[in-house]
Amino acid sequence: MLKVYNTLTREKEEFVPVKQGEASIYCCGVTPYNHPHIGNARPFVTWDVIRRYLARKGYKVHYIQNFTDVDDKIIHAAKQEGVQWSDISGRYIKSYFESMDALNVRHADLYPRVSETIPDIIGMIGTLVEKGYAYPLENGDVFYSVEKFAGYGKLSGRKLEDMQAGARVEVDGRKHHPMDFALWKSAKPGEPFWESPWGQGRPGWHIECSAMSLKYLGETFDFHGGGSDLVFPHHENEIAQSQACIGDEKGFAHYWLHNGFITIRNEKMSKSKNNFFTVKDILREFPGEVVRFFILQTHYRSPLDFSEERLQEARTSLGRLENTRACIKELSKLQGESDTAKELAAKAGELLAAFDEAMDDDFNTALAISQMFALSKEINVYYQDVTSGGKAFDAKNFAVAAKAYEDMAGIIGIFEQEEAGGDDGLVEKLMELIIGIRQDARKEKNWAVADRIRDGLKEAGIVLEDSKNGVRWKKA
Repeated sequence: MLKVYNTLTREKEEFVPVKQGEASIYCCGVTPYNHPHIGNARPFVTWDVIRRYLARKGYKVHYIQNFTDVDDKIIHAAKQEGVQWSDISGRYIKSYFESMDALNVRHADLYPRVSETIPDIIGMIGTLVEKGYAYPLENGDVFYSVEKFAGYGKLSGRKLEDMQAGARVEVDGRKHHPMDFALWKSAKPGEPFWESPWGQGRPGWHIECSAMSLKYLGETFDFHGGGSDLVFPHHENEIAQSQACIGDEKGFAHYWLHNGFITIRNEKMSKSKNNFFTVKDILREFPGEVVRFFILQTHYRSPLDFSEERLQEARTSLGRLENTRACIKELSKLQGESDTAKELAAKAGELLAAFDEAMDDDFNTALAISQMFALSKEINVYYQDVTSGGKAFDAKNFAVAAKAYEDMAGIIGIFEQEEAGGDDGLVEKLMELIIGIRQDARKEKNWAVADRIRDGLKEAGIVLEDSKNGVRWKKA
């Protein structure tokens, strides 16, 4: 039974889908005014794993993620560079995909953009005005009236009277309440704008996600997620305007999931503080799968402290799992009929069940990965027994264990870089050729050539290991 921690209720709840056999997800995407940093990447890696696991459980998953391609920061960057706002957003949307592809994050089913959803946003604002939840000003701004929505604050746990008392001195006197927020902003000179019933302007930040999620997932859907920094005000405001619009205070998203911050020396990483590391920069030093593995070794709701040392640890840990996969590949080439892997197959079944149990507990990837390491150890022991001649090979039962290992890897999202490269086995064929040449040199006792090949491969990050069944190679 899958249980998830719902920020809205502050407790773990059994997942009961809106539509049987289906799971619908809306994840708040990036504002593309710069290259995505590692903090931006965490929610997308998290939701990629959740999506994979829901599919493993048999759900047909519908996954939507937006781009806020019109925003103050994008407009500011465009003015500084002397280009169009669309040039800035287009450039960094491209950068986003390059970074996420490197992290094995599969593409969402749809990536709606603010600039492409203007009619729907205007329509939603019009409904809120008609229902009395929003009010236009003479200059063309439209604000949402938080006092009109009785449930305002239920996601964040904040009380409206406390928020009013703590409001800043520089309160906009045009608002009915200090916490009222903009649904539509009147056009300023030199800024992009669209025509609306209230004059030329553009959407406020919060309304876009409501309009997009309702358009593509319907008035009621399963999951809404993002970083913890979005709980207030973004997601709080989404709930207020969406439920007011559809007229159902139990509608909109059923489960709200938020990942913890990535920190540097226990301080939140953010572009505004200029203490962030872009994924692009990190990938110059570490493979994408290492970065992904680093993120998933910690439960998604827990804070994650970023450092080069921790990335190095993740590289070493992932290397152990990759080594086991190399052992699996080597043994899978063999044939044999025995029952020597019967216990291994049974243990693999137990560990796969424990893996699923961890994922069923609010997607606990940290605990799930520990089950994968346990299976890795069992497979390594069996590999040593077979290659040392201590056991005959059992192809049938070993295949069961190998399949369990690959199933785990498929959810965590590792061992996919080779497949993504589309080399059609070219690397494997080249290595077989190189190893064959080295073996011929050794037979002819041409140790200089054999050593040169071995040492050259080692410098390139490839280690050769001799065994009873021949020579295998692995990345250092």
